Amino acid sequence: MKPIRLPEPPGSPKRMGGVPDIFESGVYDVVRRAVIIGNGFPASENQSMGLVRALGLSDKQTLYVILQLTSTDSFRVTRPTGGINEWLHWLPVSIHKKLYFIISRIYGYSNYFISRRGRKLAHLPAGNGAGVGLSSVMEADVKSIVKMAKDTFEKDGPLLVVASGRDTISIASSIKRLASDNVFVVQVQHPRSHLDRFDMVIAPKHDYYSLTPQAQEQVPRFLRKWITPHEPPGDHVVLTIGALHQIDSAVLRTEANAWHHEFAPLPKPLLVVNIGGPTRYCRYSTDLAKQLIASLHNVLTSCGSVRISFSRRTPEKVSKLVIKELGTHPKIYIWDGEEPNPHLGHLAWADSFIITADSVSMLSEACSTGKPVYVVGAELCTWKLVEFHKKLRERGMVRPFTGLEDMSETWGYPPLNDNAEAASRVHKALGERGWRIRP
Repeated sequence: MKPIRLPEPPGSPKRMGGVPDIFESGVYDVVRRAVIIGNGFPASENQSMGLVRALGLSDKQTLYVILQLTSTDSFRVTRPTGGINEWLHWLPVSIHKKLYFIISRIYGYSNYFISRRGRKLAHLPAGNGAGVGLSSVMEADVKSIVKMAKDTFEKDGPLLVVASGRDTISIASSIKRLASDNVFVVQVQHPRSHLDRFDMVIAPKHDYYSLTPQAQEQVPRFLRKWITPHEPPGDHVVLTIGALHQIDSAVLRTEANAWHHEFAPLPKPLLVVNIGGPTRYCRYSTDLAKQLIASLHNVLTSCGSVRISFSRRTPEKVSKLVIKELGTHPKIYIWDGEEPNPHLGHLAWADSFIITADSVSMLSEACSTGKPVYVVGAELCTWKLVEFHKKLRERGMVRPFTGLEDMSETWGYPPLNDNAEAASRVHKALGERGWRIRP
């Protein structure tokens, strides 16, 4: 089989003739900096960071640095947590905060709002969730970001704003409304409605599953108006197969070197197993874990080494069962959750992957390597995740894990390259506006 060449990390289009920016155009049309607005969830924030990386506005060393306006600033939208806040997360974050303020005032005179577990209402974390996702962040404030965009426009040019997740929608759309001449706002993940609030929306194709004939048949007619989106994607909507992320050939080479001492000596082939957790559209319990354990036992003879990792969503009863049944096998190592996290090393060194069907992020990253990816539990998925797995299978990126595989055999496919395609669309949209990313 011919080796697959991974895509290089994309950057801005090269300038012709080596003419410095200042002689070709004014500073006003060159985008040199970006603001990332996170929501505290690593899977969402990773998508924004992946896009900024693909655009060449931040590398691995400066991605987390804030207060450096020529690179990337990181802001986070935070919600109050604990107590009654557990029942308020369905509200827009701005309304949630205002309601919490009122409740906290009432709580000063009454014990009614003590949580059912007897804990007091938790305030906003002082560190804004430092250490998760964006490692160094500031509280996202519309006024301060708009002021920064306007005050520094003359000196530093336009500001790229990249946000991801439901809680960031009101912040990102307000920045667009108040500083439309100074910013280009990209909302990653579908905002469900009023897409014209953003310069660009980047969402997976399966977010439009509700418009397909198959989906329409599953929903009673009187409920269809409540299911979004209602309209096909417009010209400013970029559709991807999976989730954006930070994995490209440069990252894989770097991590291969960084983890060489640990993975190079391992017997090959190296099989990496990533176990997620049940979600709204992919529900499972220990039954799937038992199926996975039995199938893994069947393929161990064709494996040199097996590395197993759990996600934050993995139920304790699932992880305990896997550890009990597989933890003592000499070929198997189960990561204990302590730092350093070997995830990037696994992506770089694995010969093949087995991944539970619930995680769009883990599957997207693995499929960007061009290596064999086996999926367990896809038959348990419903609604739009069915469409996601269908697209991966049609492109030859994944196969179902049956336990009958010879893991020493390999196969490949053109790696999933959503990051580069999304970055290309951003370049094009900026060009139509007379702007461009710095070379």
